[in-house]
Amino acid sequence: MPNAYISGTGFYVPPRVVKNDDLRTQYGIDTTHEWILQRTGIEERRFADEGVGSADLAVPAAQMAVKNAGLQMNDLDMIVFATLSSDHCFPGSGVYLQEKLGLCKGDDAKFVGALDVRNQCSGFIYSLGTAASMVKAGAAKHVLVVGAETHSAALDLTTRGRNVASLFGDGAGAVVVSATEEDRGVRSFKLGADGRFADVLSQKVWDIKKRPFIPQNADGVGQIAPEMMWAQMDGKLVFKNAVERMMRALMEVCVAEGITGQDIDMFFFHQANLRINQYIQQHLGIPDEKVCHNIMRYGNTTAATIPILLAEAEQQGRLKRGMKCAMVAFGSGFTWGAAIVDW
Repeated sequence: MPNAYISGTGFYVPPRVVKNDDLRTQYGIDTTHEWILQRTGIEERRFADEGVGSADLAVPAAQMAVKNAGLQMNDLDMIVFATLSSDHCFPGSGVYLQEKLGLCKGDDAKFVGALDVRNQCSGFIYSLGTAASMVKAGAAKHVLVVGAETHSAALDLTTRGRNVASLFGDGAGAVVVSATEEDRGVRSFKLGADGRFADVLSQKVWDIKKRPFIPQNADGVGQIAPEMMWAQMDGKLVFKNAVERMMRALMEVCVAEGITGQDIDMFFFHQANLRINQYIQQHLGIPDEKVCHNIMRYGNTTAATIPILLAEAEQQGRLKRGMKCAMVAFGSGFTWGAAIVDW
């Protein structure tokens, strides 16, 4: 049975920078830089331009990851696309990315499978586990795993929505999971969910149980109430569960590998709130040099946070061959996941 390792990383964030003060001056939100920074650690985020969707953001990230893996696009056997901000209700964004990467063109077109994963902030860990399992099973040699989000189009950028709108940004991260006979790669992963809290962090937009699933006015035009259109969150409950679930998931994958936190060289936490990550870091006694943060620059890019972290850390020389890495995420659902990877 082959091992599954991360052979290449890549990321992309749109060029438009939106600072905390811009939320006040450009959008009229009643907030301050200090208020956001104190509660979240976020200083700025990136917003994509109109006409740019999640599959578009994923293209340069995927191209970088494939290039860094030393591969060509046609070497890919599968695409796993993690997102909560899919380009459309259906089809999934994976097929759009496949076409944008040129896999459907020419005499050597390769119509690889495309799978969308809808596990929000823990989507990358779910996707990594899926890709690694496929590679280890011999079903694929090279799987492109992408996390990409275009949150800015679906944020309530008013004072009414400030508690959620200040948190999120747009971006994409990608890795290639490849087969190897070397003693390295994805060692263990742990996935979990607790559907009792499904409505605590949600953006329902429509209710498929209703007829029609989007209310219509007399002219047949769909109308969506604000509480359905925009994301809703109980921040305190999310914080409490994020801390508990992330720490437990980390400990479970360490136990599965017979290691302790001291054996881990680098920790990659989902970037939802710097205060959550700092609390976990302090509680587990993890030194600063073993932790990467970029939430201050990008905000919460949901499924993209961990692959962006990985790509940046590798670019900066912080993440090196032979290191033992831990990744952990928590998000809507509630869902969570952790993984141990030998780089």
